[in-house]
Amino acid sequence: MISGRMLRDAFISAANNIQTQRQQVDALNVFPVPDGDTGTNMSMTIGNAVRELQKLPDSVSVTEVSDVAAGALLRGARGNSGVILSLLFRGFSKGLKGRESAGTGDFAAALERGVEAAYKAVMKPTEGTILTVARLASEKAKELSLSGCGMNDFWNGVLQAARAALEKTPELLPVLKKAGVVDAGGRGFVVILEGMNSVFQGGGIVQGVESAPSRQAEPVLTEFDTTGGFDGQITFTYCTEFIVNKRNNRDPLKLRAFLESIGDCVVVVDDDEIIKVHVHTEDPGKALQEGLQFGSLTNMKIENMREQFESRREEQTQASKAQDSNEQFPYAPVNPDCAVGFVAVAAGEGVRSLFLDLGATQVVSGGQTMNPSTDDILCAIQATPAKTVFVLPNNKNIIMAAEQAARLADREVFVLQTMTVPQGMSAMLAYDPGAGVQENSSGMTQAIERVKTGLITFAARDSDFDGRSIKKGELLAMENGKLVFTDTNLEKAFLRLTRSLAGKDTSFVTVLYGEDIDEQTAAGLEAALRDRLADDIEISFISGGQPVYYFIISVE
Repeated sequence: MISGRMLRDAFISAANNIQTQRQQVDALNVFPVPDGDTGTNMSMTIGNAVRELQKLPDSVSVTEVSDVAAGALLRGARGNSGVILSLLFRGFSKGLKGRESAGTGDFAAALERGVEAAYKAVMKPTEGTILTVARLASEKAKELSLSGCGMNDFWNGVLQAARAALEKTPELLPVLKKAGVVDAGGRGFVVILEGMNSVFQGGGIVQGVESAPSRQAEPVLTEFDTTGGFDGQITFTYCTEFIVNKRNNRDPLKLRAFLESIGDCVVVVDDDEIIKVHVHTEDPGKALQEGLQFGSLTNMKIENMREQFESRREEQTQASKAQDSNEQFPYAPVNPDCAVGFVAVAAGEGVRSLFLDLGATQVVSGGQTMNPSTDDILCAIQATPAKTVFVLPNNKNIIMAAEQAARLADREVFVLQTMTVPQGMSAMLAYDPGAGVQENSSGMTQAIERVKTGLITFAARDSDFDGRSIKKGELLAMENGKLVFTDTNLEKAFLRLTRSLAGKDTSFVTVLYGEDIDEQTAAGLEAALRDRLADDIEISFISGGQPVYYFIISVE
């Protein structure tokens, strides 16, 4: 039988083992884009449980250990691999419910429950991944438990089955076979089982490098400085928003120019019928009065940001108190006074500011190289004063964590399937304050499908992908998530990709340039692009400040 103390030590050993081997697991990722890699995400997910597990006494029961571990993994889950890992151990904990100690039959049932939970959570389970490795290990566990073998042979057999399943993953996923690697998530799961088995076999806890992986910095949830004053970006008191129903042919650019003269954070977006306006100013009346020159006003909203700041500072104080008292989730929920709110995930100060200007209530810092945890996203949801919250993950590797956060929230949450920043921007612009939640969900989803996304980044490692031999540092041009070509000249790559995305029906091209692109370079590329695209296409260049991607290109 396995005691609670042994299971506690096994989880800690597993966390240490994946921590020390996370870079080797990261290196198995087939696509060479620098991202929130599999090994790192799995390490940070299970590492989130170590501190809580270390507090448990030796007299702890198996069910208490598994519950603590499952809860911590769920809150700390990062990336798709981390979420799947958390679901495996969440099911595992349910299978051990009520157990003081556990035998082979208990563990076999627990592994089976974990696999069932993970498969159910994935919309289209793919074989040849961590799911396959966990399933075949679970099936072997059931076989061994029925054979009546001892605990040592049981766990050795489970581990050997997982290793054998891992070696077969290239036969199930052609992309792995082409790259000559096994599945990274499956390898991470084997490493975790190896860490656990070390304890079960009497070898003790695998030692980590120093300590369990620490949490990333807490997400930036608002545009206010929580240290006691406004941050450098906020110089005006009133956040003013309204919609103009057009009544004449006046140029909306004139409205933008006026608003920029009386405030900052100006957003003016128009179509054939309306002009959507956002501005921070000391005199909302002037903004509204100028808007009347273009048509009738509707959906007017004016908020005092200084009052918001004081309220948020109190919330942060309460959140700190809650964390100090070891409550389950370290946040202070706010009353849902508004009907609808938005949570977006974004990396880069310019991108973050853009989402705030478009109406996001909270922005979680994160993206390609920094996948926020389930708890990070949950904190943002709970800090949004709305009865219904739309979440925009803006990265395919963050969607599952957002969906897990939605299940834990105390309010209605819709996770929009935004896989890129342009998709998130398009969804925000499509929101209609006068429509219902379901209608908006449908409308924003349709907007996501209409936008094209181009990305230019660099190869983080040498690789052979989709018939291409890619060298570390080479430029990668991606169109709607697919690698379309590689290059070594940034200007040529940018112009080629953008022209490829812009078709006959294109009306808008928005370019977010990253932290490695200076203003002079951006200005030169903007001029070059204007020379190559049709005159009736509206082009906007914005300093996004995002890491990893030199350019994020939105085409509509």
